[in-house]
Amino acid sequence: MNAGSPPNPPRGAAFNPANRFASTHRTSDPDLADLDPAEEPSPRTQFLEDQTQTALTKNDSPDIGFTWSLNPYRGCEHGCIYCYARPYHEYLGWSAGLDFETKIIVKPTLPELLRRELAAPRWQPDGIALSGVTDCYQPVERRLQITRRCLEVLAEFRNPVGIVTKNALVTRDLDVLGELARHNCVAVFISLTTLDPDLRAILEPRTSPPAARLAAIRKLRAAGIPVGVMLAPIIPALNDHEIPRLIAAAVEAGAQFAGRVVLRLPFAVAPLFEDWLTRHFPDRKEKVLNQIRDLREGRLNDPNFGARMTGTGPAAARLAQLLDVACRRAGIAGNWPQLSTEAFRRVEPGQLNLW
Repeated sequence: MNAGSPPNPPRGAAFNPANRFASTHRTSDPDLADLDPAEEPSPRTQFLEDQTQTALTKNDSPDIGFTWSLNPYRGCEHGCIYCYARPYHEYLGWSAGLDFETKIIVKPTLPELLRRELAAPRWQPDGIALSGVTDCYQPVERRLQITRRCLEVLAEFRNPVGIVTKNALVTRDLDVLGELARHNCVAVFISLTTLDPDLRAILEPRTSPPAARLAAIRKLRAAGIPVGVMLAPIIPALNDHEIPRLIAAAVEAGAQFAGRVVLRLPFAVAPLFEDWLTRHFPDRKEKVLNQIRDLREGRLNDPNFGARMTGTGPAAARLAQLLDVACRRAGIAGNWPQLSTEAFRRVEPGQLNLW
């Protein structure tokens, strides 16, 4: 935490928008309509156990580079205002706003379920994304260690895994990641959105500061673990100008490859993001929204496969070129991790953990 940061960071969202599946919606007391939101107490985080019976989720989206994902948590205390996963909380009967940040579903039995599924004869070794939805290294992972225990299972089986995280906590698991790297079974992407600690503090309030993420890249590279950077999301008129500096800083720290995702605003994420702009960048709000529309054929969101991650048109081409030039200058153009399933071994139940 940066010097001078409050001991209890703020939330990303300021309210709970209506659940699109619900017929009723709770609103604030009208007698408190003039209350400054900053004066209201920040809701406390609740952790609720999910007794799921399966570990792996299959993905059939043609524009996502993995088939299987593993998600130890639903909801995320990081509180990134732009998170495309927020609407998933609506399927649980909650809101994509504050509920997403404060009602966290945890899966304590996930490592055991994962071991059972990898040991099953029907499992054909394949890469697994950890996480495919919310961050697997959000703050509670420090205590619960669900992600670490899942990585230990993956190391047992030598099954490849790709990790994306905004939290420097990933370096806690250098020993397990190192074992996976020994068999070309892991790649870590550190998600880096800005080098400005003040912007980070309001955009993604409970994530690791930029300096800590760059330090994590250094530690991972020094430990021999394939590591890259994910610029996600790129927000026009807010952080897109940082692309060259982000790539340069990441590569200087040891990043070997880079990817990007353009801002997505599905369902309730759009009004949450608009409200955030009103609170933090009122003078820039319309410029940001108009440039998003330039990427999305006049809309704030484009759900179509092949376009939702990158945008379309001249504005999207400009962002792609900016990243390409930055990567070429940094010497990482065309680099992408290639993981292997060759070392996979099926570990029978009760067999000694050899790694």
